Amino acid sequence: MDRTREEAEANAAFDPKLIEPYIIKDPQALTVNAAKALENLGKAASVWLKPRETGEIADPMAEPVAEMVKTMGKVAEYWMSDPKRTLEAQTHLLNAVFGVWSRSLARFATPDQAFADPLPKDKRFSDEDWERNPFFDFLRQTYLVLSQWAEKMVNDAGGLDEHTRHKANFYMRQITAALSPANFVATNPQLYRETVQSSGANLVKGMQMLAEDIAAGDGDLRIRQTDTSKFAVGENMAITPGKVIAQSDICEIIQYEATTETVLKRPLLICPPWINKFYILDLNPQKSFIKWCVDQGHTVFVISWVNPDERHADKGWEAYIREGVDFALDTVEKATGEKEVNAIGYCVGGTLLAAALALHAQEKNKRIASATLFTTQVDFTYAGDLKVFVDEGQLANLEQRMLETGYLDGSKMAAAFNMLRASELIWPYFVNNYLKGQDPMPFDLLYWNSDSTRMAAANHSFYLRNCYLNNTLSQGKMELAGKRLSLKDVKIPIYNLATKEDHIAPAKSVFVGSSLFGGPVDFVVSGSGHIAGVVNPPDKQKYQYWTNGKVAGTYEDWMANAKETSGSWWPHWQIWIENLADERVPARKPGGDALNAIADAPGRNVMARV
Repeated sequence: MDRTREEAEANAAFDPKLIEPYIIKDPQALTVNAAKALENLGKAASVWLKPRETGEIADPMAEPVAEMVKTMGKVAEYWMSDPKRTLEAQTHLLNAVFGVWSRSLARFATPDQAFADPLPKDKRFSDEDWERNPFFDFLRQTYLVLSQWAEKMVNDAGGLDEHTRHKANFYMRQITAALSPANFVATNPQLYRETVQSSGANLVKGMQMLAEDIAAGDGDLRIRQTDTSKFAVGENMAITPGKVIAQSDICEIIQYEATTETVLKRPLLICPPWINKFYILDLNPQKSFIKWCVDQGHTVFVISWVNPDERHADKGWEAYIREGVDFALDTVEKATGEKEVNAIGYCVGGTLLAAALALHAQEKNKRIASATLFTTQVDFTYAGDLKVFVDEGQLANLEQRMLETGYLDGSKMAAAFNMLRASELIWPYFVNNYLKGQDPMPFDLLYWNSDSTRMAAANHSFYLRNCYLNNTLSQGKMELAGKRLSLKDVKIPIYNLATKEDHIAPAKSVFVGSSLFGGPVDFVVSGSGHIAGVVNPPDKQKYQYWTNGKVAGTYEDWMANAKETSGSWWPHWQIWIENLADERVPARKPGGDALNAIADAPGRNVMARV
């Protein structure tokens, strides 16, 4: 009798509708499509293997894998070397798993009763069946508690130096992101349902897309993040009117056409990063910072860096200053007759600009009258997860590889940046493209992100060694042109913009660097991240920015007392610029009377793809 009642209660607790979408409706069609998917997977494998068999690609995967194994081995050694600690780790894990099991049984027994979920919300598990279906709910909970346990094992491991612990945390996040049940057909309810509904047609298309993306990467997987067919540089991106009016071995100088009758007497020179292309500041007319500046009355000049090859192997930072920044300053003077400019540096372009300013100070060069730095680090103490890739061993291996070609392939840096946010920039696209078989939506920012550039060997080596590894600029130890640079020599006004959610140039890192300059610094924090926090037109009324006067104390204290203003920081910057010098003159034409146009904007350099 009791047994019959228990069976009845169990049957009442079980809702058949929960598994109906997961029942295979057409086994024959699924079998046929599974065979087609395997065939396409075989094609993908062939495309991947071919350049490795012919020697075109010497896979460097062994090095990062060995680095990860060595780092995680140090964590394991701490917990396994002492039986007491081993028992502590096992007990913590078993308690966590037992909690999952207990909650799962309770939910299964009383499905109509609401239970508090102690685990953090995660947008990867937004489908309602992650909680409604007992099987997927158990997977979700188990994954989350295992991830928390793994993170705790790294954080609580003793005997690790700061860099090793940083690497261990980074590698553990990569591992847990890759092993999420959301990344597999059999363990993701939405993927499972779609596979059943389409009889596996999603996998057929997905594996075809996988083969295409490996072919597009010449043997390396280049995950498509956007529909690239919808964009063309110079046609619907980077279309602000202007002319290339000068070029050196490493850059073109673009001057944009005025849209106002009068312009600020002091021209504006933008020094973008060479790690990406400058048109992030000119995506389209609605988002273009360059166009907005032109419309405010600036005479805008932009350095468009060359996409380097083996010919540029020996071009280091001194060359990028002399043949880039200084060449641009000479060009501005020829085109406008002005000796003073307002300069902007973005990311590593800002770091280069800061070094140039310190060098100029020693050379009594006063052509840059003010500097604006976008998400720029000059002190790399708190440089974030990119420091994981830089230590003496890894850097020596990288330099050896660059010695063979003269440059670092742009896809390597793109992959590193994507790994910083793997749960947002890698795995969602892996799932949508190759498991759902969906074409990505067109998105201009992600098109720009995929349009990577190479890095000249000498340039990149100098950057990694002097900034990420040895932090020489902040310590007054960086040497260029036979001089030792000090940021305290930089006395000009500086507008230093950080973004609150930046994973490349963390706001705290930018804040610390602000105190190193010898002149007045206006530190401003924008909402969002490294790109969206900068490219934020006023008419969108998105995000916000914070101001708090002089840089002093800690970043946390500064933010706690900062004034928040809704909307874009662009007008705030414009007021800052005009307060420095607001004299206006008649609008100028590109090149003036001294220089002829070489090409229309955006020029040739930006068209080179890798």
